[in-house]
Amino acid sequence: MLLYASLVLKALTIPLFARIAWLDFTTQKISNRSVLLLLCLGLGSLQLVSVQSGSWFQMALSALSGLFLLIVLFPFWVLRKVGAGDVKLMTVMPFLIGQDGLVIFTVFLLVFAVLTTLLVKNPFILPAGAFRLYVQHMDRKGVVPFGVPISAAAVCAMIFQIYVALVVATSSGIWEHLN
Repeated sequence: MLLYASLVLKALTIPLFARIAWLDFTTQKISNRSVLLLLCLGLGSLQLVSVQSGSWFQMALSALSGLFLLIVLFPFWVLRKVGAGDVKLMTVMPFLIGQDGLVIFTVFLLVFAVLTTLLVKNPFILPAGAFRLYVQHMDRKGVVPFGVPISAAAVCAMIFQIYVALVVATSSGIWEHLN
């Protein structure tokens, strides 16, 4: 039952990530409220998994990973290479994804970051004229909405985790006990 509740908390983050991506794309801002809500959902999901497994190691490791990301990304914010919202969003990722999903998240993040940069630097690839003008405006300002690839990578990584958890639950007989 705890696994099911943890998966529900992960699924609840998906619409929030969509909102964060849209607002970052249109306004280049990621609100503290959204990041805190993601942190709470991630902590809740991790706590449920920790109670089920009887070990708090994952939660401690996620906290250390979040602190590490904050320390590593903070100088990039000071140098104005990334926004503060992007740093805060990346800092909560270990709580949302967990240690077992960080590698898949990183692969998805690399793919989506390259695609986002490619679209911003080459807006002629896009079909709509107004959209192309907007992306050209972002390119002139030197702004890349990095919250969009972070959100897309997080959603893909969580969908992958949910899928794997459900496959394991159904193949091991846990799912029948939940119903």
